[in-house]
Amino acid sequence: MKRLLIALLLTAFVGQTAFSQKKIWDETEAEKTERLAWWTDARFGMFIHWGLYAQAARHEWVKKRERISDEAYQKYFEIFNPDLFDPSEWAKKAKAAGMKYAVITSKHHEGFCMFESDYTDYDVMNTPYGQDIIKKWVDAFRAEGLGIGFYYSLIDWHHPEYTIDRVHPQSANTQEEYDELNKDRDMAVYREYLKNQVREILTQYGKIDILWLDFSFPGEFGKGYEDWGSVELIKMVRELQPGIIINDRADLKDYWGGWDFTTPEQFKVEKWPEVDGKKIPWETCQTFSGSWGYYRDEHTWKDKKQLLVLLIESVSKGGNLLLNVGPTARGTFDYRADKALNEMGEWMKYNSPSIYGCTQAPADFEAPDNTLLTYNPETNRLYIHLLDYPLQNFLLRGYKDKIKYAQFLHDASELNISEPRGHWIKQETGENDINLLLPVNKPNVEIPVIEVFLK
Repeated sequence: MKRLLIALLLTAFVGQTAFSQKKIWDETEAEKTERLAWWTDARFGMFIHWGLYAQAARHEWVKKRERISDEAYQKYFEIFNPDLFDPSEWAKKAKAAGMKYAVITSKHHEGFCMFESDYTDYDVMNTPYGQDIIKKWVDAFRAEGLGIGFYYSLIDWHHPEYTIDRVHPQSANTQEEYDELNKDRDMAVYREYLKNQVREILTQYGKIDILWLDFSFPGEFGKGYEDWGSVELIKMVRELQPGIIINDRADLKDYWGGWDFTTPEQFKVEKWPEVDGKKIPWETCQTFSGSWGYYRDEHTWKDKKQLLVLLIESVSKGGNLLLNVGPTARGTFDYRADKALNEMGEWMKYNSPSIYGCTQAPADFEAPDNTLLTYNPETNRLYIHLLDYPLQNFLLRGYKDKIKYAQFLHDASELNISEPRGHWIKQETGENDINLLLPVNKPNVEIPVIEVFLK
């Protein structure tokens, strides 16, 4: 029944064939909905950005920001040795935080591979650490029942055949300068390298749930789908891992099968994203602070409420949240990340039913001021998240004929339905409005949730 409900909802929403004329593979909308169903139910995942840049500890784009040469950057490769790396501990932390899947950087823009590769020496096996980090990570996260995803950078600042572009550490200003920089480079050679490495990560570790490619930047001195060979690349991915879910950054948005979900980064969407008027699957990727990689001296960390609102608001608009951790060079989580994960886990322990399997509430439910609504189509329950705890009377406009029962989610304590109480009440109400009588004192929960059993 649950799969049927989700299929009915998302088949109506996705409708990609209506705006896609080109195809990479034959899959119906209903089949796609079924393939994405576990991810849609999960709603909450962990992103992990980890690489040589953790040693610089000043942003994952440090090589570009500081225009560091390959020779100067080599010192990080020669000393990389995360001796405290314990992927089982990471997996337990993700699970305790309420996350259902995780995506790790197999290779970021710097070009360093966290896995054993037959196509380069610039991998973890040739560092002092000398072990396949991705293999250890996959085994540990699978053991905790978490979905497995790989981030792979289309960009590569180390490969000698990758042509220099506007985001490269050696970027230039004019076409003439780029022509000179790239006269001995062959992007076709890099395209084959890219394809070979994606084949490696999709054939060496069993079933992979998510592939997160990053990123295309068409235009002047940029790169798009032709530079990556995206069509052939995604065809190969679909053949190797038919059940995999792929993000939308290979510049194939006009191809059916070229992507599965869209990826708003570091901002809140105003509404459920659409293409040609059709709602599409989406996931926002967000950081705890202002960096994806470990940044020792960066201090703009979001607080507990901000992070919870990110999660709740994403689900309230039909989306997922992929929340990032940037481990240290020794393989541990920053204490601030641990604190944030613990706080989110504390809330999720009691309130996760308002997240898992939930989506945007039906249009006929009006969200009261300072609240966010989520809805579970399988259980037919509505969740009202109280971002600002109200006074005793909590008016729900238009709900009277729809509510069977109401309770706080965290402790399943009943909330009485009553007339508004208090002296000199002058509140205009409609005949289908009802009032929930809340306790004066806010429950000991950062964001209390009211669970409404609908008729």
